[in-house]
Parts: sequence; structure tokens; C-alpha cells
Amino acid sequence: MNNGKISVLIADDHSLMREGLKQILELESDIKVISLVANGEDVVKDALKYKPDVILLDINMPKMSGLDALRRLKDIGVDSKIIMLTIHDEREYLFETIKIGANGYVLKDADSDTLIKAIRDVYNGKSYIQPSLSELLVKDFNSRDEKSKESSLIESLTKREYEVLTLIAEGMNNREIAENLFISEKTVKNHVSNIFKKINVSDRVQAAIFTFRNNIKKI
Repeated sequence: MNNGKISVLIADDHSLMREGLKQILELESDIKVISLVANGEDVVKDALKYKPDVILLDINMPKMSGLDALRRLKDIGVDSKIIMLTIHDEREYLFETIKIGANGYVLKDADSDTLIKAIRDVYNGKSYIQPSLSELLVKDFNSRDEKSKESSLIESLTKREYEVLTLIAEGMNNREIAENLFISEKTVKNHVSNIFKKINVSDRVQAAIFTFRNNIKKI
């Protein structure tokens, strides 16, 4: 449809931000911006109409917030990968977007290379969490009395599950993990399912954040 390019929908209530992002992204030969919208309702409408590969979704928007738009998109089963755009002091929203199921998290002050990498990664089935955003999540976690609880969850993992978890955190998909560990993709899928149950997460982004905030390292 787009000559093999990654089709992107940009949702932000500031016109300069939308146009600036469009100009930056379209300098890349493999990315095509197919829609610009200024509110949450139009995100849902254009996502259904154009079926973009990736949606860049601002959190603060009129008519329907980015969080509500994300929930709606997930509820109706839109296949587009969704990257949330946020700012430093919205830590409380980050945990909510994790629960809802966004595929990527990028701060608005990120450089263009970071955003482009995020788009390509989520398009290829990986998750993307901006490193500085991971630090915010870790900082927030450290302020809570949850370490001992999660330590017991980590101890419930087998050695192989622990290895798989560290590779999930690196952004690898099941095929890449299978090749790295010299096991079948079906075996990896079973490990991933068991890991999610044991550490009480529902997707790879949540699993990656669990890994970061518990400082889990490769064996």
C-alpha cells in the first residue's frame, strides 16, 4: 500500500509538533506519514480508516485523551503498533499505558534518532522503552515497598526462564531468542507464557520494565 514503507499516524494537539514530526520522519526512506490528527477521537477514526503500521500518540489531547484513545484502540482490536509520547513529569501515566498495552514509550525531548529507532523496533515486533524513561520507572519503583515481593517472583523463575527474560528486555522476538539460545521457537513461546504468569505481567513491554527495575542481568 505504501511501497513497503512504514505507515505512520501522528496524533498531537500542537500543529507545530505534528508538522515537525512529519518532516523529520519523511526524511527517512522507509517511513511515510499518512495522517495527522489533533484529538483522540480522530485518532480512533483515522486508525480504522487508514490502518497505519504505527501510531504516535500524545497523552494530553482534547475530546479524548491519549490514554482513553489507547484503551479504545485496544478494545476494538486495532493492529497498529502504538508509541506513546510523554514528558518527564507524567510518571503516573506511564504505568497506566504499560497496563493498557502500548508498544513503545518515547519522551518528547528525545532526539530524532531515538524516535525513528522506536518506530522501526515496534514495527518489527519489538518493544521500545527510551533508556531515560526506564530510569524514571525504576526511580518510581524504588520509592515503593515492593522490592521484596518482586524478589520472590524472580526466584520462582527457572534458569532458562531467567535467560529468556533478559533477552525479552533486549527487545528480541521469539525467533531471535530461539536462535540465541539454540532452542525451538515453540519452546521459547512456552517459556514466555510461563514467565508472564510468574512475574504477573501481560506483555513484553511490562516484562522488560520488570527486568529494568529489578536490575536483572544476563547470567
